[in-house]
Amino acid sequence: MKNIILTIVLVISSCYNWAIAQESILKSGPMIGYADMQEVMIWVQTNKSAEVRVEYSISGSRGRKFKTNTVYTKKEEAFTARLIADSVVPGTKYTYDVYMNNELIVLPYRTEFQTQMIWKYRGNPPEFRLLTGSCAYINQPEHDRPGKPYGGNYEIFESMRAKEADLMVWLGDNIYLREPDWNTKTGIFARYTHSRSVKELQPLLASTANYAIRDDHDFGPNDSDRGFYNKNLSLEAFKLFFANPTVGAGDMEGSVTSFQWGDADFFLLDNRTYRDPDNLMAENKTMLGEKQLQWLFDNLVTSQATFKFVAVGGQFLSTSGKFESYYSNGYQSERQAIIDFIYKQNIKNVIFLTGDVHFTEISVLKAEGKPTIWDLTFSPITAGPNTQGESWNNTLRIPETVVTERNYGMIDFKGISKERRLEVKCFNSSDEQKWEYIINQE
Repeated sequence: MKNIILTIVLVISSCYNWAIAQESILKSGPMIGYADMQEVMIWVQTNKSAEVRVEYSISGSRGRKFKTNTVYTKKEEAFTARLIADSVVPGTKYTYDVYMNNELIVLPYRTEFQTQMIWKYRGNPPEFRLLTGSCAYINQPEHDRPGKPYGGNYEIFESMRAKEADLMVWLGDNIYLREPDWNTKTGIFARYTHSRSVKELQPLLASTANYAIRDDHDFGPNDSDRGFYNKNLSLEAFKLFFANPTVGAGDMEGSVTSFQWGDADFFLLDNRTYRDPDNLMAENKTMLGEKQLQWLFDNLVTSQATFKFVAVGGQFLSTSGKFESYYSNGYQSERQAIIDFIYKQNIKNVIFLTGDVHFTEISVLKAEGKPTIWDLTFSPITAGPNTQGESWNNTLRIPETVVTERNYGMIDFKGISKERRLEVKCFNSSDEQKWEYIINQE
């Protein structure tokens, strides 16, 4: 009997040690990147060089398993792997497993993804759920400023995962490059790796499609612009650590891209690569540059989507003139040009998604006979809140939507065709709902 018990203990111990050894290869992820109808991207980072693949099958099915491509991670790419699931069909949920060096990685949370459904000419648009937010600061005491830690409440990521959203749009300052980071590849890769590895974040990454823009802290030093000498390297890191459908559009450099989900188009802008310096004394200053601005105009006017979301780091509508908003530092003419274009072309249901200011609010621009323009600002997720934001003089603010604590946004897309609505909610790090606001399709 003692020998049997000893054997069982040894087997359990062996399995436990095997699981620990395999998990030690995994640094962060898996993360679902873009998810389309016939292709889904899965991202993984290892601690050292390893052979990585994903196997997946339809959820609840004992049918055939499919495999992604196999990637051999390497140091010069921060040991990251981008794995493509291309044996999928639209409108289907899949479960998946990660294999490293041909061994299964055992994870304590669900790993699943879904493809987008075909719905046009077949029925009503699908109902779906979007999460969004900005400014995710992860503490590292040896590199942080002395004093009280700037980041905190990482449990907010667990709250976000519990919402079982279809997708997450990261609104910039997704990492915070510090003084030891932005001058070298080693430093930038180390910052991404440190931030991406937070334990509480992993379940959210593993089962929700993730899309991202950049702002100054992902790009380089605070308030950085087109003059930052290392911007090509920080873009390389962004490509390696996020999995947008594309990075750049046509002959444009930078992180600009777009994607569709249901009856919404998302235009992910780059407000750093072409940005004039804030301190530059000049007229008609630009954040986006001529090519990117024209690209935005072309896409807005041709979009057939019910809702057109424009994601950009700094606030678009706010009239406070604080931080790096469109109403400060000489960018007002480009802001007005965008408004005038929307008005002239009568483009309805344009909604800006913004961050940066470390507090949350909704701004709205309504003019008689003109389409309504919205700006949903959600900030910060884990960085230090701006408790003075409510005192800023933003004449377009909806007062009851101000939140000056760590938070994130959730948007539910509801309703039948031509009667769509957005149910917009804000939650704090304790998962308390701070407000709800309904935006109806025009």
